[in-house]
Amino acid sequence: MSRVDCAVGVSMGHELGLTTLQMAEFVARGVLAFEGVVPEALNARFLEQLRAPAGDAERTLSQAYSRLIHNPSIPKISPGTSLPDCFQSGNCLHDIFALPVVKGMIRSLVGDAPIFDHHFLHLTLGAGTEMQRTSKAVSQHNHQDSTIDPRQAFDIQLFYFPQAVTRAMGGTRYIPGSHLRRVSEAAIARYQNIVGQEHVVCPAGSLYVFHMGLWHGAGRNQSTEDRYLYKIRLGPNAPQVRLWNDSDLVTQPDSPRPIFWTDPNHKDPVANQLMALEPWFEADTGRLELINRLKLWRYITGDPKADVDYWLTRVENEWGLP
Repeated sequence: MSRVDCAVGVSMGHELGLTTLQMAEFVARGVLAFEGVVPEALNARFLEQLRAPAGDAERTLSQAYSRLIHNPSIPKISPGTSLPDCFQSGNCLHDIFALPVVKGMIRSLVGDAPIFDHHFLHLTLGAGTEMQRTSKAVSQHNHQDSTIDPRQAFDIQLFYFPQAVTRAMGGTRYIPGSHLRRVSEAAIARYQNIVGQEHVVCPAGSLYVFHMGLWHGAGRNQSTEDRYLYKIRLGPNAPQVRLWNDSDLVTQPDSPRPIFWTDPNHKDPVANQLMALEPWFEADTGRLELINRLKLWRYITGDPKADVDYWLTRVENEWGLP
């Protein structure tokens, strides 16, 4: 997966929003990464508020959460609240969501005033704690959050990593391109390792944004450092049509290229991104993922005829039929 450069499409100093190519990547893969975009001072402040008081007697995950659940830096918020009303000025999360790069990304996907669904602070204790010594630490099973959701509209899940995540810390595992294959939450738990899966390894202050349907699971923390992850789910409050910086959107794409032959003249990067295959795609049903991507692309562009490689057009050819 490409890592988003703050200088491309979004700016630290001026809110621009995502580019059309970034939107195509999100539609195709269900994930975008913004690495190191939260300033170090904000990361340090966030962690300091979570870790104080240190609590020397804290040796189990339940003990840690009994303290964290009352921490005002992660406030109690009712579902359905508009994001601008969720966090008071001075709160670390308020300041993070006020960053132009974050505002531009959120607006591009779910609008200016998205609806808060829930948030949660995930904590995975490092090796050496009593819990790690007395119980078997395992990776979280693969799952798709919540229940089966058949909407064309989509929520996003924003993952904030306030500290650098090394491979030993077992960052979130996810399967790019899985977001449009809808399942019932833990029905995929039996799938252990899927070809093409990726793991979050990132610098402090990184944000990953997931389509609500992306298959994922937490990794096992084999380091000596506790791993923190703040997650928030946001939904749209209006149609998600051309919310991004769409000045680079080409409404008249290249003519359909030969599907089973090489077309050296086809240079549309958006079409190439939408048609990029994932390693886990099957030879036959993997084509359904391409069709589902194009249906989502039609939704966010507002173009009911948008297509690439004739995938949707061929199944809509019902002229003269009742």
